[in-house]
Amino acid sequence: MPSLAAPEAPSRTARITPAAIRARKFTGPRLAALTAYDYPTARLLDEAGVDLILVGDSVGMVVLGHPDTTHVTMADMVHHTRIAARGVERALVIGDLPYRSYETPAQAVENARRLIDCGAQAVKLEGGVAMRRQIEAITQAGIPLVGHIGMLPQHVLEEGGYKRKGKDEAGIQALLADGRAVEEAGAFAVVLEIVDPPAAARVTAALEIPTIGISSGLDVCDGEILVTHDLAGLFPWFTPKFVRQEAQLGRELRAAAERYVARTREVLVSPPAGR
Repeated sequence: MPSLAAPEAPSRTARITPAAIRARKFTGPRLAALTAYDYPTARLLDEAGVDLILVGDSVGMVVLGHPDTTHVTMADMVHHTRIAARGVERALVIGDLPYRSYETPAQAVENARRLIDCGAQAVKLEGGVAMRRQIEAITQAGIPLVGHIGMLPQHVLEEGGYKRKGKDEAGIQALLADGRAVEEAGAFAVVLEIVDPPAAARVTAALEIPTIGISSGLDVCDGEILVTHDLAGLFPWFTPKFVRQEAQLGRELRAAAERYVARTREVLVSPPAGR
């Protein structure tokens, strides 16, 4: 029977700070970011040397079984941020503000504080120019923030799918405006999601905060972020085309369970005494 004692705290190096992340824009190396939604995954990623651990609203799809991120609630994010943060000592933990949780500056600050109170060191929200007031309110309240521009998954229903951004000059100018708005509002980094690589390169060059790409070109941003379930093959029913998988853990878990089922069923049940 497994021990019920509390797990030992991670023993690693000093915590990475938002200022240290921002400085990596100029000092390198590139930033490595992954998602986590529970204690063991977050601890393993921290032990592996990941710089930023995002408790993302992608939890809705790869853990909670929703079709997209619009079903994720603040209660979901508080719960998963709290348990993931327990496993991290070194990496910077970022809590994602979910759909419709930051519609006004006051609501944005209130919910950002909830994520900080349960263990995050920073928060993330989607949107550029349109979210400038919310970003300013959060950062002026002393809460570090990561922006998110390009394809916004919380708008997937309005967009009619996941569509690449920055494919023409008008799109590039819109991305540049969004990036500058996020930076000027006080963000210390910004995610570029599904941005055409030439556009991502121009945004990266124009900003003094690091850009962290996802499906935006492997070598044009200051860092990269992936959903851990995609990287490790933990969600085998769907893998984005841009992901280079490093493992097939879902397939291995299924096979292990199949072996366990077979081994268990092979054991003969002894009849009761006297029969």
